[in-house]
Amino acid sequence: MPRGSWPGIAALALATLFALSTGVSRAADVDVAQVQRGIRTLVGGASSLGAQRARERSLAAATERSYEPGGYAPLWFTSAGAGPVVASAIAELAAAPSRGLDARDYATEWLADETRAIAEGRTGADRIARVDVAITKALLGYLTDLHDGRVAPVASGFRIDARDVRFDAAELLRDALATGRVRAAIAAAEPSLPAYERLKGALARYRDLAGGSWPPLPEPPPGTTKIVPGASYAGAYALRERLVLLGDLSADPRPAPSPRYDATLVVAVKRFQARHGLAEDGIVGRETRRELDVPPARRARQIELALERLRWLPPLPPGPVIAINVPSYRLWAFDAPWAPGASPLAMRVIVGRASAAMQTPIFASAMRAIEFSPYWNVPQSIVRNEILPQLRHDAEHLAREEMEIVGDGAAVSPPAPLDATTLARLASGELRIRQRPGPKNALGGIKFVLPNAMSIYLHGTPAQELFRSTRRDFSHGCIRVEDPLALAGFALRDRPEWTPERMREAMTTREPLTVPLPWPIAVLIFYTTAIVDGAGRALFLPDVYGYDARLERALRARAATSGPMASMPAVK
Repeated sequence: MPRGSWPGIAALALATLFALSTGVSRAADVDVAQVQRGIRTLVGGASSLGAQRARERSLAAATERSYEPGGYAPLWFTSAGAGPVVASAIAELAAAPSRGLDARDYATEWLADETRAIAEGRTGADRIARVDVAITKALLGYLTDLHDGRVAPVASGFRIDARDVRFDAAELLRDALATGRVRAAIAAAEPSLPAYERLKGALARYRDLAGGSWPPLPEPPPGTTKIVPGASYAGAYALRERLVLLGDLSADPRPAPSPRYDATLVVAVKRFQARHGLAEDGIVGRETRRELDVPPARRARQIELALERLRWLPPLPPGPVIAINVPSYRLWAFDAPWAPGASPLAMRVIVGRASAAMQTPIFASAMRAIEFSPYWNVPQSIVRNEILPQLRHDAEHLAREEMEIVGDGAAVSPPAPLDATTLARLASGELRIRQRPGPKNALGGIKFVLPNAMSIYLHGTPAQELFRSTRRDFSHGCIRVEDPLALAGFALRDRPEWTPERMREAMTTREPLTVPLPWPIAVLIFYTTAIVDGAGRALFLPDVYGYDARLERALRARAATSGPMASMPAVK
């Protein structure tokens, strides 16, 4: 087994644990004052490196805070040798892959080697100082990575500030040393979200699957590109076995091998399609077969990326939360942030197109008001790229669509003639276009206001047929909701005067009405291609905006240039 693999590192950590429990250490022969001087030099030298990135500077500062109160005395080693918490610290670092991280980022192999050497009596003040600081840096880096993620959200194009001023890795480390409970400190650093714990369970399962073979399924019969219900298919038994492994088909009773794509397989394929964002038609076409052939190791990596993104989530205030996952094309409204066992309001949504200029941004905000029968202020990009070309050959377009030209918030009166001057003023943004309330209004009679610099909001739509599509990236960036009346009821539930009948009537008038919410509702627009739902199903979704690939590049760049042990060379 490769030494640098997760099982190899874990085995090395266990060997270190055995050495620490049975070895005879001669640390008592080491000058403790010399160890302290070595630690002071190492810690002070690391914290003075001004060219380091913000993350490395933060880690150096946390290391300084860990040692300074005790006069730079070693935290992990005593005159009698390694403290009892050393082995558990290294074992927890070796288990980093179970949390979607890489044990090599924390020099786990080196730490195990060096700690075992000390336990075996190969000691020296320099070695003990370096190993002591290295364990501290590794664990501080691990706690920070678990809490904040390994790369900043902005590196993946997210407009989320995940900083939590309440988090102090040095304080968690001190608690772990004082109580001997390293695992409790690690649990305190991780997101306390049911979705996060479910993903860790799925990661373990897909890692187990990755240990077996995963050959491509046989091709469909000659002359066809798909397998339809009832068709003869030489790969039917292989398909059955794969669906059993993936949990979409019960393992018992196991029928005799059959060359036919029968009704049992069709039902299981529909379950698989539902979990992978595919049309649930039971037909094994190119897309379905491609997803069936994705190796479990790649799915495990998808889950690791999802865990990384969940670490970016900002602290949410108490109270209701509206969450939207772009690749899911779904919205959930919770009574409390990610309450375990909660049954949220759920509905389909339409998000921005995959083209860079129209993608829905990933950010957090707060809903503060609802506008019934709103005007639609047409974005300048739509005016310039879509409406102006039409107006140049169809002067009646605005009238048919119940739109009007406006200046500083009021309609131009009398209406400006659609001559070259007016068209130029529209192109420059001096004049704008808005659509009046009514049945043709693109906002579907309701707008959910969440202030942000990108002018993104939630709204209804008259084009309800679009919600029947499997892939729903049709908008210019704002989010269309399938059941705006239900969402308005959720937002106004503490205002009983706003009955469904009153809200429905307010959505169909010709006069705008803004209703402030009793208090703001947190709104999180997020992006993850792997989630585990409340029923325990692992869902894998298309990377519609290419953010998975972007995160992979950011993680590779980080691994190539830095890490918790970047400034801690190994002892010769």
